[in-house]
Amino acid sequence: MRKSKPKKRILTPDPKFNDTLVTRFVNNMMWSGKKNTSFTIFYDALDKVEAKLQERGIDVWKKALNNIMPSVEVKARRVGGSTFQIPIEVPADRKVAVGMKWLILYARRRSEKSMSDKLAAEIIAASKNEGASVKKREDTHKMADANKAFSHFKLS
Repeated sequence: MRKSKPKKRILTPDPKFNDTLVTRFVNNMMWSGKKNTSFTIFYDALDKVEAKLQERGIDVWKKALNNIMPSVEVKARRVGGSTFQIPIEVPADRKVAVGMKWLILYARRRSEKSMSDKLAAEIIAASKNEGASVKKREDTHKMADANKAFSHFKLS
């Protein structure tokens, strides 16, 4: 490693729920610096989730995020001319980042009309342990499980 690690930036909590995790999610969802638009989409999605499930939207979203976060993933490592997929445990900070990115990616791929509808549908599906983002986590875990034999080639 040649350069020093960058310092962690301190995020300001969001205005409605006073939660930095929401701000992180909105920052990931944002396009072209349109943060207000991202906040509007996120809050509309949570309102739609509340209307459908009669539960607090923020709680459903956090449950969905927990259902998506991977605990293991594979990383490629070259050993003697061959490349092996080595399963490694995911650090806590990366778990959250990967989970958020998957939730946003698969919400964008849905066929509903607006982004808030898409996000609400993906949050509801993920909170029930179904949907594309949960399938992605399961596929990642299966791949790690299939390559358990190479776990002795630990990354240095």
